Amino acid sequence: MSYKVTKLRYGKGRTQSDEKQGEWIKEYFELEIDVPDEHELSIAKENAEGLLNEWLGIAQAAGDQKKQEKAWDPDKIKWVQAEGTKGSYERAEDIDSLDFKALLKDLEQHQGKLSRGGYFYWRFEKSPIIGRKKRQK
Repeated sequence: MSYKVTKLRYGKGRTQSDEKQGEWIKEYFELEIDVPDEHELSIAKENAEGLLNEWLGIAQAAGDQKKQEKAWDPDKIKWVQAEGTKGSYERAEDIDSLDFKALLKDLEQHQGKLSRGGYFYWRFEKSPIIGRKKRQK
């Protein structure tokens, strides 16, 4: 028996105390997303988490992301056009580049996949190769 994921439901909340009022403020948001291609489930989750963090005003996650964005510049990495099973993409093996190494480290912290600046980045298993593809809107 096989299953196909078509929807993602993702929720997140936070509780803060209002010391002046002596009460707790609870916020919770939940999203349900139609996922047309189950291979893009990780991307959908990442986007949902970012949106919920924004709605909840969770600055720490945004601050960490901005710090990571400054750590590497994709324009300083040598990208080469390639063809894969899902169409064309760009790949990099620029192991001498500090930006490449920083991106590789960032990918390790995000289970090998992340989105930034309109691109989806991923690391190939068992090799120091990174792929990227322009995200569809």
